[in-house]
Amino acid sequence: MSLFTNPALISVLVLCFLCLKRINVLLAIIISTLIAGLLSGMDIKSIMDTFISGMGGNSETALSYILLGAFAATMAHTGFTDIISAKITETVSGKKNMLLSIICIIAMASQNIIPIHIAFIPILIPPLLNVMNKLKIDRRAVACTLAFGLKMPYITIPVGFGLIFQNLIADNMVQNGVNISRGDIWKFTAILGLGMFVALLTAVFITYRKPREYENKILLNELSAQDTNLKKEHWLIIMAALATFVVQLVTKSLPLGALVGLGIMFSLKVIPKNKMDNMMNEGIYLMGYVAFVMLVAAGFADVLTKTGAIEGLVNSVLPLLPHNILLTSLILLILGLFVTVGIGTSFGTIPIIAVLFIPVCLKTGFNPAQIAVLLAAAAALGDAGSPASDTTLGPTSGLNADGQHNHIFDTCIPTFLHYNTALIIFALIGIVVFQ
Repeated sequence: MSLFTNPALISVLVLCFLCLKRINVLLAIIISTLIAGLLSGMDIKSIMDTFISGMGGNSETALSYILLGAFAATMAHTGFTDIISAKITETVSGKKNMLLSIICIIAMASQNIIPIHIAFIPILIPPLLNVMNKLKIDRRAVACTLAFGLKMPYITIPVGFGLIFQNLIADNMVQNGVNISRGDIWKFTAILGLGMFVALLTAVFITYRKPREYENKILLNELSAQDTNLKKEHWLIIMAALATFVVQLVTKSLPLGALVGLGIMFSLKVIPKNKMDNMMNEGIYLMGYVAFVMLVAAGFADVLTKTGAIEGLVNSVLPLLPHNILLTSLILLILGLFVTVGIGTSFGTIPIIAVLFIPVCLKTGFNPAQIAVLLAAAAALGDAGSPASDTTLGPTSGLNADGQHNHIFDTCIPTFLHYNTALIIFALIGIVVFQ
């Protein structure tokens, strides 16, 4: 199997092409899966069996999104998110950069402090669209801001999702013969966070700084000053959110944390018991599509893995690797980019690339710090920009509430260009720094 006939490479390119042609992401992934399987010599039944069984790989993530969607819906029904949106609107007072800063901080908090991940976006962002329109903010800048807040914290901060991501890196390194402490990973991956910060500044202040016109299509209810005061149920929501954070941190189970948070809100009657079904239905409505895309992406990943297409892709490139750490790093990063674009999750990519990359790294002379940087960057590459990634699906779910924001051209391509370029450059810098 040569490099240019490799099923993984061809299917990922097909996936990107179909998305650029505005084919629905869900259908594009399924079509790409069939192509990968057929090119690998599998029959249709085997492809679908592998695909469906592989969907379970993201079942925990999908369940988390549904439960967190219900959590976010409950917050919305108490008026909590309306109050937050009103306070943000009052605070920014016509200041574009302040609005973007607040959105960035909230996105970062959703990864580490109150780990509800992207569930806050379809609730909080739509009420702010009219403010963005008034300030003539290019929504591509907002998409990049949200992607930064969703992605940078787990790469660099060992709390919440960051704890999961960095533990995955450390555990997979140890399993593949590299001794490293879990607590040391952030010290090496911090340079990647710096690169993403540079990319964020570039997107906001250079690439998308010019005003962009949008129509006001969302009607909002004005809140009085009295309405924006936090009431008892709102403080209970904050308590439930903190409980979600603590349980997730202790048990390392996001679904369990979300379940505890929902349990607190329902048991303390933040929302009447007879509305429980409605909240769960709204959670599915808010996050169901994203959850299902993640399930399908896991099925696609399983087909690529079981057919040996990813291993074949790496093996096709190995003979081309030079005896130079920097050039080897660049080639491995580009391979990681292709793998993650198809799979759509940096977390799910780590176990795959660790098995394939670490033996190469050890043979080439990489030290543990360099391997940690390479794995983190290779896994994160493509997550920003992948049409099947929550880092892109989340921002689109909020910014396209009025139908004026395209998933591929306004979210995927801007985040792909800015963050993947930055991650490659700063990963190579890190390889040099940690020699």
